[in-house]
Amino acid sequence: MDEKTFTRVVFKMTPKDVYSGRECIAFLLDVNANRDYLMSYMHVGQHSEATVEFCVSCHLATPEEYADLKAELESLGYDLKVCKRR
Repeated sequence: MDEKTFTRVVFKMTPKDVYSGRECIAFLLDVNANRDYLMSYMHVGQHSEATVEFCVSCHLATPEEYADLKAELESLGYDLKVCKRR
């Protein structure tokens, strides 16, 4: 039996002082990034690296807040396992 492969993801909301409005951001824990960075994904900008410090500064998103971003990632082929922390 094949074990299903998934990507662990933490959905967070960006701090208010970084953008004019808060945005949902996905931190893809199993996607390779440079040292001291995490791979992230947003509707605008899509894949990018983010510092671990930035991830810590964000607050957990609710299922309602991350539903659209989760659906977008799944449409790209990701099989996601939503986590609450790294």
